[in-house]
Amino acid sequence: MMDLLLIRHGETAWNRVRRMQGHIDIPLNEVGQRQAQALGDALSVVPVQAVYASDLQRARDTAQAVANSHALTVSLHTSLRERCYGAFEGLLYADISERYPEAFAQWRAREPGARFPAGEREAETLQEFHQRSVEAVTHIMRSHEASDAEADSTHTQHGAVVIVTHGGVLDCLYREARGMTLEAERNFGIVNAAINHLQWDGQRFHVLTWADATHLEAAGLDEIDRSHPAA
Repeated sequence: MMDLLLIRHGETAWNRVRRMQGHIDIPLNEVGQRQAQALGDALSVVPVQAVYASDLQRARDTAQAVANSHALTVSLHTSLRERCYGAFEGLLYADISERYPEAFAQWRAREPGARFPAGEREAETLQEFHQRSVEAVTHIMRSHEASDAEADSTHTQHGAVVIVTHGGVLDCLYREARGMTLEAERNFGIVNAAINHLQWDGQRFHVLTWADATHLEAAGLDEIDRSHPAA
């Protein structure tokens, strides 16, 4: 069994006002920077073998705080990006509901095959995004299976694989591990810079703990909206 610490990036200004980010490269705000540092401090005492991140700076900079505490380099992967929302990106949720009421309703209903209007980029369907996300994380975990087997044979301590990504990717991995359908209403939190502990058994993922924000609460950095965070 291999340990995976799956992390959503720290807060951004667009998270706070509920503006759709998607593939737009928005930086961490001041709170997000402090969340990233609190995360790095919390994981400094945890054995870590590798740190991966989406190439978008909000994820990259959050991951860097973890990598710094272990003298590791962050490996960047575009496949770990948030879902591409097409014309939704850059708009407030309220504006999306006004401009694209039918597509907005499809999004809220989690219709797996719905493709939203194109913007600067073509939007992904939920099915496409789910497949991309699960395949990306699975590929990373499988790339570490040989080194983990070697650690087993020499009775050395395993280090966790840390992946810092986006709320949508966390949603996909939780559903994959729990066997939830894409259409099912979300009944779990997606918290900025919280620690989500999964295990990979070589075939599938298992959730051990989810949305552990103890390190953020201690630093006075609670999530602003855990129920439906801005993507």
